[in-house]
Amino acid sequence: AFEEVCLPHMITVGWWIGTMILFTYHKGNFDCNGSAVLRTYLVGLLVVLGLIILSLCAIVYVSAQGTITNPGPRRSIPALVYLRALLYIPELVWASLGALWVSGDSRGCNPATVGAVISAVVASWIILLITGLGVVFVFDPLGDSRHQPPAMEPLGVQDMESNRASQFFSTARSLAVKVWESRLRLLCCCLPQDESQRAAFSSIAQLFSKFFSDTDLVPSDIAAGLALLHQDQDKMERSRDPETIVEHSPSSPIVKDLEVELEKAAHYMQFAAAAYGWPLYIYSNLFTGPCKLCGDCCKSSGADYDIIGGDHLGCHFNSILQTTGLQYRDFVYVSFHNQIYEIPFFVALDHKREAVLVAVRGTLSLKDVLTDLSAECENLPVEGVPGACYAHKGISQAAGYIYKKLVNDGILNQALSIVPEYKLVITGHSLGAGTASVLAILLRTSFPTLQCYAFSPPGGLLSKALADYSKDFVVSVVLGKDLVPRLSIPNMEDLKRRILKIVSNCNKPKYRILIQGLWYELFGGDPNDLPTEMDNRREEVLSQPLLGEESLIIRHSSSYQSLGSDDSPAHTAVHLPLFLPGRVLYITEDGPSPCFSKPRYRADWSDEMAFRSILISPRMLVDHMPDCVLRALNTLISNRPFSLCPSSFNDNQHNVI
Repeated sequence: AFEEVCLPHMITVGWWIGTMILFTYHKGNFDCNGSAVLRTYLVGLLVVLGLIILSLCAIVYVSAQGTITNPGPRRSIPALVYLRALLYIPELVWASLGALWVSGDSRGCNPATVGAVISAVVASWIILLITGLGVVFVFDPLGDSRHQPPAMEPLGVQDMESNRASQFFSTARSLAVKVWESRLRLLCCCLPQDESQRAAFSSIAQLFSKFFSDTDLVPSDIAAGLALLHQDQDKMERSRDPETIVEHSPSSPIVKDLEVELEKAAHYMQFAAAAYGWPLYIYSNLFTGPCKLCGDCCKSSGADYDIIGGDHLGCHFNSILQTTGLQYRDFVYVSFHNQIYEIPFFVALDHKREAVLVAVRGTLSLKDVLTDLSAECENLPVEGVPGACYAHKGISQAAGYIYKKLVNDGILNQALSIVPEYKLVITGHSLGAGTASVLAILLRTSFPTLQCYAFSPPGGLLSKALADYSKDFVVSVVLGKDLVPRLSIPNMEDLKRRILKIVSNCNKPKYRILIQGLWYELFGGDPNDLPTEMDNRREEVLSQPLLGEESLIIRHSSSYQSLGSDDSPAHTAVHLPLFLPGRVLYITEDGPSPCFSKPRYRADWSDEMAFRSILISPRMLVDHMPDCVLRALNTLISNRPFSLCPSSFNDNQHNVI
């Protein structure tokens, strides 16, 4: 991983040129206090930077030789890395010397010279800090000890070696968990320390240490694998037969069902987007948003609703008003309180659809990210649901928090006492969608007519029993190649397995893979022009060493199937499989869109099993954005007529608009 740590230091080339220009401009003569120290500093800095540049050039050149699984030409990399590490000592000394001169001996010098030296000193300390953080976050706590018992040892000796190996890996796993906990504490040092945070750190650290413990892939290996996978997936997609479009009457019951659900989804998506407050509103309305909010943020409304925490200027609430079109009097409860497992939400009266609406905010803070990453399973028993009932731990905890607020604090009773004939609707996007779905399951027995609209929910959310149970009252909306609805631990294991397989079968140097992959992402092209796999490669290639004595697979885990199989490991992985909630309304682009024209979409009822594999695409994050989902829904309900095509996921025909 030191290869990735060294990359930021390529800016030292420009730094060396600037220092040389400064020294040449003064011709080595400085008429000011401390000129001898300054001259020594600049000469020494030129020498140190020159050595660093030479070592980095050597590292870059040697690391570009061979392929990922053919490390022979890169045998000298460890020695070069150690040499570069030794150069940090004089670099630190010269950074201290420059700081000393600036603080005490720079009086009377040319201000431009002083400014240049200050820039050099600041750059030195920034690079040293980045390097230190890079080592902290990339360091592998397992080290390079890959103990395997000798093949021909007697049985008793093999048993002893096996026990020693198991003890070694147990100790290594404990160390890895502690390292990940330390990394999380460092990243989240600004958050207050409490019991829930420590529990979240422990849960996330165990998850990360397990996921990364059985492979030896550095970040550039993963980037190369993702680039190859994207091209491979595009190649397969282009080779498929085009779907047959079947025209149906707009009055068809099949089309009517989709039309009704799409109109409802487009309406409730406005509330799910509004829950994000002013950041999403400004992002979606860059030119008009600030003007609309600036006059309202500091006004006091004096309305009879409760606002809890985190909206001192009222910008969040005023952006909600702008997005939803509701009045002050339509809000029953608004909470911007945000902690780990506790996320903001609001309760409002939607008179247009005659609903008491609960909208839950998605991920918008570091605390929300920790809630997302608490991805272990937690039991969620529901009366009358046969089979195993469990859900995503962090999201289940967040839903439990909102459930207590709504029920124990009487918020829902208060809302329904105002409009007893209204139905209950729960909605949210991303983390908010997952929380809304679990919340709907918890409230279902008390409110049998409730409905939930979950936009871009996380894929690793509900057990199969709960996912099937939720089909009667939850509609999930997924756009395109969105990553989050396909994100689960089994799917991540599947992605890791595919990266290992495609990287091990590739016969090109890593730098060529990355350059061609970057060109493909930016400018497109034909993936057939970029071959990714060698012919007749064997699965045993994964046992070949990486960087000398190391290998891509450090130890085989139970989450792996045969690398020759393309079946998803979700069926046999040690991690319990989790699925999307409810019925899945899947929206895709209807062919490529011409430049400067709005894309056309089509929607169909899909199946949660269709999201068992992560799709690599530049749109995997863009398609998750709430404004993109809302735009796609509004485009769908404004476009007529409707068309249908056969389902690729079910035996029956499914509906496509």
